[in-house]
Amino acid sequence: LPRRHPDGTRAPPLVLHSFPTLEALRAASEDDLRALGLGYRAKFVANTCTQLLAAGGDAHLLALRAVDDPVAVQEALTLLPGVGRKVADCVALFSLDQTDAIPVDTHVHQIAVRDYDRSLADDTVKSLTPTIYKRVGDVFRSRFPRYAGWAHSLLFVAELPSFRGVLPHDILEEMDQWKKLEKEKKKQSKKQPSPPKKSPPKKKMMCLLAVCTVGIVPVLVVTDSFGGTWAQSFFGIFF
Repeated sequence: LPRRHPDGTRAPPLVLHSFPTLEALRAASEDDLRALGLGYRAKFVANTCTQLLAAGGDAHLLALRAVDDPVAVQEALTLLPGVGRKVADCVALFSLDQTDAIPVDTHVHQIAVRDYDRSLADDTVKSLTPTIYKRVGDVFRSRFPRYAGWAHSLLFVAELPSFRGVLPHDILEEMDQWKKLEKEKKKQSKKQPSPPKKSPPKKKMMCLLAVCTVGIVPVLVVTDSFGGTWAQSFFGIFF
């Protein structure tokens, strides 16, 4: 594509490349992919390519478009190396016609809590468990049937600073008030003292198992409550 600098002079053309096919990716080794900057993902890409080709290649992925269940599509995609729930739902929504797929992260979780279901705000849970992930998705699916994924995307974009100018004033006030409450909540939680740490149980000698003889040397065998066992010769004890 031709380009120009801000002053109007010609700039080097922008070269765009099509996404490589599975067959092209198969020809690249893990080291080749690392050299391109993929880092730890190189192994996942190489293994996913192999797995997809074994499953039928493009036809396997395209067949998922006909599946009328976003959860089933998510489960099928998470079988691929390195693909988690959110990435699977992004692929399902944006590429596989699964308009009810909901990619959930902490921001989407907060939107669901703030606007639709306060019971999702569980302070005892520090990460998005599979149960909470599904509950958040179900909240959007019940409120926006058939197009929940696109509704989710609009709500997610509305949180970006660049879109504040197009949002109604009352919505902005509600969002800002929620952010203040969340900050205050986190501040208060930090002030609470941490529960005291439990000291590990002390080892106690439980019993004398046996006195046996190794060769001509009598040996005392002792065990403790943790299953540890020691052998001490009588000569070591008394001399």
